Amino acid sequence: MLALYGHPFSSYTQKVLTALYENGTPFELLNLDPAEPVSHSADWLRHWPLAKFPVLVDGDHTVVESSIVIEHLQLAHPGPVPLIPADPRAALDVRFMDRFFDLHVMAPVQHAVNAALTGNAERKAEGVAWAAEKLEKAYAWLEGMWAGRTWAAGEPFSLADCAAAPSLFYADWTHPIAATYPQLRAYRARLLARPSFARAVEGGRPYRHYFPLGAPDRD
Repeated sequence: MLALYGHPFSSYTQKVLTALYENGTPFELLNLDPAEPVSHSADWLRHWPLAKFPVLVDGDHTVVESSIVIEHLQLAHPGPVPLIPADPRAALDVRFMDRFFDLHVMAPVQHAVNAALTGNAERKAEGVAWAAEKLEKAYAWLEGMWAGRTWAAGEPFSLADCAAAPSLFYADWTHPIAATYPQLRAYRARLLARPSFARAVEGGRPYRHYFPLGAPDRD
């Protein structure tokens, strides 16, 4: 049995959960929430002393970083939905979009969240303003290249969509996607309707009070 160390409200944990649910891959989620009756922290840190999650343990192999975890799943535990295309050029497009969502959407969200967690109102305002500027540029770029696409890298659901789903989910909470970006808003709605991501969202629902910017009463 695969073991995934992570937190149900974590964006990068949700990214891997979406991939696992998409293919119906059996695994055990070892929830790192401090309120859990059984603590998995010692084992988690033994596998990955850098104290980041998610961490996948597959037999004798420890796999870290969400994109690499999904790559490993495709190689070692392939399912009916290939999340990375066999064609190298198409795979490159998928990997690029995966990096775009992690670096240019989720990273600004995390910046705003970290600023809010300081408890300093001025730092929170500065962090949210900085994130809004970065996210607005990312939204505009995505809207401009979206014509004709169903999913992030074209028609098949892929690694890129596993990255996009939690990124856009939390980004819209941080800096709402304006009506001037109808294709991006529609894409976010498709992601929320995808059973694999919907399941990940439901798993994180009990922890919404953790969101330091205030989780909106929607989604």
